[in-house]
Amino acid sequence: MVQIFKTNVTNKKEAELLSVILSKENPNYKINFDLDDCDNILRIENVVIANNSIIICLEKLGYICEALN
Repeated sequence: MVQIFKTNVTNKKEAELLSVILSKENPNYKINFDLDDCDNILRIENVVIANNSIIICLEKLGYICEALN
């Protein structure tokens, strides 16, 4: 399963730090950002993905994150 999120992450250093944080909480997730996309995409791949925990985690860190369909 792949889930796509729209974010307000704009630079590579932030994306790398957030990837590390999310990976620590969800070690089985394959995580990457596409900051060249107009929606600053966060892409997560795994068998099961807890959308709410991803959104809450990023919001606690001061970022906007919403799941796209």
